[in-house]
Amino acid sequence: MSVQAMPAIGIKEQPLPAALTAKDLKTIDRIAGINIVVAVLALSIGALFGVFQGLEHAKVFNIYPFLQPVIKTYYQGLTLHGALNAVVWTTFFICGFFTFVFPRSFNRPLRYPWLSWVAVITMIVGLVTAAVPMLTNNATVLYTFYPPMLAEWSFYLGLTLLVVGSWIVGFNFYFTYYAWRKENPDKRAPFLALAITITMVMWQIATLGVAAEILFILLPNALAPVLGFPAPGLDPLLSRTLFWWFGHPLVYFWLLPAYVSWYGMMPAQTNGKMFSEPLARLVFWLFLLLSTPVGFHHQYADPGIPEIWKFIHMVLTMGVGFPSLITAFTVVASLEIGARARGGKGYLRWIGRLNWGDPSYAGQNLAMILFIFGGIGGIINASYNVNMAVHNTMWVPGHFHLTVGSAVTLSFFAIAYWLVPKLTGHKLFTKWMALAQVWTWFFGMLFFSNAYHTLGLLFSVPRRTMLGEAPYYDSAWNPQMMESVLGLVFLSISATLFFAIMLFTWIIPRKLDKPIEMPVAEPLNPNPAPKWLDTWWPWLNGAIALVIISYGPMLFQLISNMTTWSKGIRVW
Repeated sequence: MSVQAMPAIGIKEQPLPAALTAKDLKTIDRIAGINIVVAVLALSIGALFGVFQGLEHAKVFNIYPFLQPVIKTYYQGLTLHGALNAVVWTTFFICGFFTFVFPRSFNRPLRYPWLSWVAVITMIVGLVTAAVPMLTNNATVLYTFYPPMLAEWSFYLGLTLLVVGSWIVGFNFYFTYYAWRKENPDKRAPFLALAITITMVMWQIATLGVAAEILFILLPNALAPVLGFPAPGLDPLLSRTLFWWFGHPLVYFWLLPAYVSWYGMMPAQTNGKMFSEPLARLVFWLFLLLSTPVGFHHQYADPGIPEIWKFIHMVLTMGVGFPSLITAFTVVASLEIGARARGGKGYLRWIGRLNWGDPSYAGQNLAMILFIFGGIGGIINASYNVNMAVHNTMWVPGHFHLTVGSAVTLSFFAIAYWLVPKLTGHKLFTKWMALAQVWTWFFGMLFFSNAYHTLGLLFSVPRRTMLGEAPYYDSAWNPQMMESVLGLVFLSISATLFFAIMLFTWIIPRKLDKPIEMPVAEPLNPNPAPKWLDTWWPWLNGAIALVIISYGPMLFQLISNMTTWSKGIRVW
């Protein structure tokens, strides 16, 4: 079914107001602001545990004995680090950012503002529900929560509520899109609104896997002892497969909001224009098509998955690299247009004329540079044979600190440098501190991720391990471990600067000299994009078909041969 034809089920149709009013904007900004505040608070806790783990790995300082009885084990800290940074920080920031941008892109209010309030309340309730067992050491199952490790039931319930809340955010966007389309059947949807809608649809397809894992496997096993019933048992391979249905598309849920800004907003911050709006639209459609059927490339070491299915998912994973290659070309071309408009000359000297003095622009450009290295590492991870050399080594955290830790998080920092002043009406505190923050994060991630990549590739140092206390710790690792500590120093300074900037921007009521407008990059070619790039049915149906083809037969086999001999255990 296309979004154009998607009915607002169970909700009475009403005409969409003509334009955003001051009241509409106030409601939108409040909802967006609450999401951003929760996101930053989650990151502040999660990042702190990241520093603790890095120092422990390098044998500099092990703080965990001093944190007891509040934090009982290293693995409890690792769970908090992964869950708060990879899930909570990203999901709340994305929902806040999208809630701010989407209605402004249409210049129409959200179709049902009360749904957005329901969404943010549901997400916060879910966060608190999941956080309690994590903080009490009753959900030390790490970010991937692989069975047979089993958390307290409230952890799974909280995760479910968090995801459902993000779905509700998407539903409100769909209703708004549908109402706008009814009024404008022949117009092309604005790029920002279309890209946001595609991202939320991809997210809902991707989360079906983890929803099935939680609702039908993990939650029944966690609830059974509480209700006095025998636990039904677990099939670890089936659970892992359902998790990775979701686990890799989650990367694109993190990344696509950055792409929304890189394509549709960042060029305007350096006097540029969108080099090709049709290519930008194509990139998002390709992500919708290819993001989900790639999960088996995380299961190359699982003997229960036949090689042919691993190969198919490898090919599709390589395919999903093409939209990023298109992005590398078109976004850079958009920025070059701006640099030359600012007086840039020569083949490369124009780079110096980009708007490097704006921390919002600079942070996103630096994030794109780091993502080049993250993308190269991703191709290695997806390669069937080469993956075996780096699987479950420190290479992997080195890689995802270049993706979610750099391309995504640094972009979100930079977006916050115009978004938070816009939401608060206060001046940014201060531009030069913000510039120092994005550059120190850039260099910190360069050192940190290079060290971890090297440790994994050259020494096969294992991940998810308390390395500082491991009896097999090798002094040959010391140079890379010290490089990682240097990176941690930069990252700690950078994180401290970011939280200070956010806090002081919020509490110090320095009025803006002039209103901040949401940056919107105009297309270089004013002609509308082809109709097929504004039509949902072939892309959405294609995405569903690919998921069915790539997962259906294997899931049928796993479910048919399911064994539930494994019982949930606590290993902490």
